Amino acid sequence: MAVIRDTIPAFELFQPTSLEDALALKRRYGKASWALAGGLDSLDWFKDRIKRPDVVIDLGGVPELTGVRASGDGIEIGATTTLSEVASNSDIVSRFGLLADAASKVATPQIRNQGTIGGNLAQDTRCWYYRGGWPCYRAGGNICYADTPTSINREHALFEANRCVAVNPSDTAPALIALDAKFVIMGTSGEKVIDAEDFFITPATDITRMTVLNPGELLTSIRIPGTWAGADFYFEKVRDRQSWDFALVNIASAIKSSGGTIEDIRMVVSAVGPRPLRLTDVERQLKGQTASDDVAAAAGELAVLGARALQHNGYKIPLMRNLVKRAIRGTGA
Repeated sequence: MAVIRDTIPAFELFQPTSLEDALALKRRYGKASWALAGGLDSLDWFKDRIKRPDVVIDLGGVPELTGVRASGDGIEIGATTTLSEVASNSDIVSRFGLLADAASKVATPQIRNQGTIGGNLAQDTRCWYYRGGWPCYRAGGNICYADTPTSINREHALFEANRCVAVNPSDTAPALIALDAKFVIMGTSGEKVIDAEDFFITPATDITRMTVLNPGELLTSIRIPGTWAGADFYFEKVRDRQSWDFALVNIASAIKSSGGTIEDIRMVVSAVGPRPLRLTDVERQLKGQTASDDVAAAAGELAVLGARALQHNGYKIPLMRNLVKRAIRGTGA
């Protein structure tokens, strides 16, 4: 188990003032470096002395990485833009309210004032065995302590577990996937733009990471096209407490409808697997349907097919089923 200490291990701190300099540092130090934005996830690791980078690159002074700006028919959000700014930005609120709603549900106001959208997306899993320093699969060991007969695993995965049953903790990730956002990554090979849903990976791909980010790369911005601007949005986060807590299950949906008929839909759940789970089968079933109670009930049943409950997280199956139904009906009632 980790021993909480008063001081963090020593490291060399760099504070670049341009994106070019930040990327140069990432290229130079690679795996020995750690990119610091709001610091909320990072400092937890450092204080527990589980992560010991030689070099920390503070991105707080890089102006290219912050702010919300127009981009084509949509917007672009710098990766170090705070969650508070995302939640309150007038363009996001008026056109992409799904993201504003999700950002406003992260933790507490104090944390949202410091935490960044990039950090919320790239943060590591919150499995207490892993973060407590246990030598599990994700930490390089040969066991998943959360998947044994005596485990405490009420917050763990229903889907896509492969040795590791930890879940993705991000609230903004499902909203951005539902909005068909694109993530801009810069590194040694220049800029690449990927779909939001392709940013997150499962243990079957790489059990030591939750995203596609390589050691020499930075997530620099998020681009949201105008495709889903003004759609009917729904976001709900179920958690033990109404502040601070991570989701037990959350859901984000964007629906375009005409005359009561669903013409197009994107629906994503998170905290049920190692990555946000886009419900493509549910989306296909719902297109062309009227959002009735029967249609919503059938979609809820389809959404949970293949779920594998652990000893203590079986409650997530009816919870996820009902969240899908509520998103389709567009009500929290």
